[in-house]
Amino acid sequence: MPTVKPSTVLGRQLGDELRRFRESAALSTAEAAEVLDCTKGKISRIENGHVPVRMPDLNALMQAYGVENHEARERLTALARRANRRRRDGWWHQYESVLGDAYRDQIELEAICESVRAYQVQLVPGLLQTEEYGRAVTVASRTWQTPEEIDQFVQVRLARQARLAGEAPIRFWAVLAEGVLRQQVGGPEVMRAQLEHLVTMAEQPHITLQVLPFSRGAHSGMFGPYLLLSFPQVASLDLVLSETPTGNIWLERELEVARYRALFDDARMAALSPTDSLALIHRVAKEYQR
Repeated sequence: MPTVKPSTVLGRQLGDELRRFRESAALSTAEAAEVLDCTKGKISRIENGHVPVRMPDLNALMQAYGVENHEARERLTALARRANRRRRDGWWHQYESVLGDAYRDQIELEAICESVRAYQVQLVPGLLQTEEYGRAVTVASRTWQTPEEIDQFVQVRLARQARLAGEAPIRFWAVLAEGVLRQQVGGPEVMRAQLEHLVTMAEQPHITLQVLPFSRGAHSGMFGPYLLLSFPQVASLDLVLSETPTGNIWLERELEVARYRALFDDARMAALSPTDSLALIHRVAKEYQR
């Protein structure tokens, strides 16, 4: 199955904009290649986000493409700088000892994406987990052995949740199978607190929660969890993270991403409304008080 190194998403966004400016200037890839004294293949790789763009090359391309608007030039320059340094100042680098490549890439993408759509069959999404619930999940995974590693990973999970706060939070929409509410992670008290936390978080205007009840029967999205990340300005840069027991898979091909968009639409249409979903979550939370 094709995968993508998602740290290239900024390069893909930059390349997409450069391609549109090139086409607006009515230049072919061969003519653009002459500007940089390179091959047509390199221009294609730049526009696909597969290779970094040096600042002198970027300036030469912007001049050749007639990019004179100050805001456009600043945007392209900022994209190039961020793509080239891969956001080395991100807070997550202090936790590199407990982060795998795929999870680090996920955190980097969450830092720049505009919205996340999530479907989960058994676990509360990480961005909505309480500390106690997240700790129980981390211990159960058996991936981290020492108390120090477990503590660090839990802190990473909590730090990620900053993207749901602040002046420009991401829009987060999750569809949860009813099993997420029923699976006793950490015991009754932990579950009660976790479900109450879900209700509180869903009161925020940029967070939408829906529950897909058992009574809906078989449906198209019942075969596994996934995340669909969307980015500003260019819809074609959307990415899917398909979660598997042996490792997460990133998908970028438009046909694949479109399939997951359709799966999410099916799930949200089959699920309870947000209001009814929160009512169900609240009722199940009360059951854990018994």
